[in-house]
Amino acid sequence: MKPGITNIVSAVDSTFLFITVTSVVLLVLVTFFMLYFVVKYNRKRHPQAEQIEGNLLLEIVWTVIPTVLVLLMFYYGWVNFSYMRNAPDDAMTVKVTGMMWSWQFEYKNGKQSNTLNVPLGKPVNLILSSADVIHSLYIPAFRIKEDAVPGLKTHLWFTPNEIGSYDIFCTEYCGTGHSHMLSKVVVMTGEDFEKWYGTAAPQGAKDRGLNLLQVKGCLGCHTTDGTGKIGPTFKGIFGRKEIVITGGKERDIVADEEYLKKSVLQPEADIVKGYPPIMPVIPVTSGELDDIIEALKGLK
Repeated sequence: MKPGITNIVSAVDSTFLFITVTSVVLLVLVTFFMLYFVVKYNRKRHPQAEQIEGNLLLEIVWTVIPTVLVLLMFYYGWVNFSYMRNAPDDAMTVKVTGMMWSWQFEYKNGKQSNTLNVPLGKPVNLILSSADVIHSLYIPAFRIKEDAVPGLKTHLWFTPNEIGSYDIFCTEYCGTGHSHMLSKVVVMTGEDFEKWYGTAAPQGAKDRGLNLLQVKGCLGCHTTDGTGKIGPTFKGIFGRKEIVITGGKERDIVADEEYLKKSVLQPEADIVKGYPPIMPVIPVTSGELDDIIEALKGLK
């Protein structure tokens, strides 16, 4: 991990270092005295047992010291937790949606991305939710992690102080594609971020649709080159004949516009034979859905 990324990193690392050092010191002391007393009071040295009276001072010491240590751990933990839970007023807000199995990031101007692009030195406040099951956004470089829960908004924040690209993971097991639910935090200069932030959306329904397939996480389960994955490939999907399971019964269908739209809005209605019924409902507007269908038509 690169040094000097954020104050949160320093706070978390110092707290963990304090707890770790304290634990190691106590482990060494306990082990030393345990071995010392085993040797000192060995039966061969003391064949006759003797009554040993308690030591009030010693009992006070070994009660007070652990109490102080626990209170110090609580104090550092509480102060740092409070700091991490309260984003600055000038923080840039980004909505984060977790879905099987991708992350979607939406900015104030409506721009969407499957990577978290942020400007250098600007506090970023992430508002998390989930489109299906519980996920957990984890950015190890910034020492932050928070669950994304269906029907509930959670949050966390950080300040990126070094340009670079940092991993994003899901740390809540969320199904077959859990280990592939990866993304990146891309920290760029303020100038580069403004250029990216102000970039217009792709022109043309097909290009917008292809972009949405990436942004909405569709390509995490489907491919565009004909190879197999968790879901059927998008290549040649429009007009393709499929066998689907509807209400427990098999039937033949042709993948027309009506079927494709229904598959996005009601993914469990018709399950393509041979694939698991695990597709979530993808949050899309009617316009976005139309663009996606146009893109699928073009994947011949």
